[in-house]
Amino acid sequence: MIARWLLLSLFLSTPALAQQNVRVKVDGGPDHRIDLPAQLFRPAVTPAPAVALFHGCGGVGVNNTRMAQLLQSWGYVALVVDSFTSRGLKDVCGRNWPTQADAEKRAIDVDATGLWLNSQTYVAPGSRNAFMGYSYGGGVGLLRALSPRIDTRIQSGWRAAILLYPDCGLGEAMGPKLRPRLPTMVAMGALDDWTPVRQCQALLDRIAADRELVETHIYPDAHHSFDALGLPVRYLDGVGNRSKPGGCCGAHYGANETAWKAFTVDVKEFLAKNLTVRKQ
Repeated sequence: MIARWLLLSLFLSTPALAQQNVRVKVDGGPDHRIDLPAQLFRPAVTPAPAVALFHGCGGVGVNNTRMAQLLQSWGYVALVVDSFTSRGLKDVCGRNWPTQADAEKRAIDVDATGLWLNSQTYVAPGSRNAFMGYSYGGGVGLLRALSPRIDTRIQSGWRAAILLYPDCGLGEAMGPKLRPRLPTMVAMGALDDWTPVRQCQALLDRIAADRELVETHIYPDAHHSFDALGLPVRYLDGVGNRSKPGGCCGAHYGANETAWKAFTVDVKEFLAKNLTVRKQ
């Protein structure tokens, strides 16, 4: 029993397997300087490619940290970025739905995180990192992944993007012709009525060049937040919904374990194609 306790203690205290609290400095000019708290998950073997995760309208959730731990087990550095706490926000899912201007400001978090990861010794050199955005965070991510302009900030570290049930309504302001700037995976639930497939498909139909860089995965019988394991599907009548007239209101969300399992397989394959991780 003592030997087992010592072995467990050693496992839990191993720095490479522990979660670490860090801060990411964002410098977007005089009106946009802030430090973002983040949770860092380092794999057993470093340096390694990194994946940054950007949460949805409800802030950092268990689904974000669960995914980070899975990425860590696959050999990636994972960083869960909290864009809300330092801004005095907790939950913006209600009728005060984030505006386009809010999303544009938060997109700077994506830029800053890429630069921060590139400066860490445990992140593999060569800037082969990816970001993953959830819902509102996915909508923010598409402002970088599908930008119609050549944005030099995208070259600062990102080599792939994963947009999980993204708020595709945020893409309306990007113009009639889009172009992916890096390999992008878009994952959605077929029954999602918060960030519906039809809205995202309309956005993707505006891609005028390099369409082959985008792969789309639609999971049957899945609603928004299908990765929120243990959460039964339910209807929230008070949440903002950019896919409805006037941006209001109501949507279903909840888990679908089958969709979650399929998603993790797709993510692992996508990252293996676009990032390089050393075999452990």
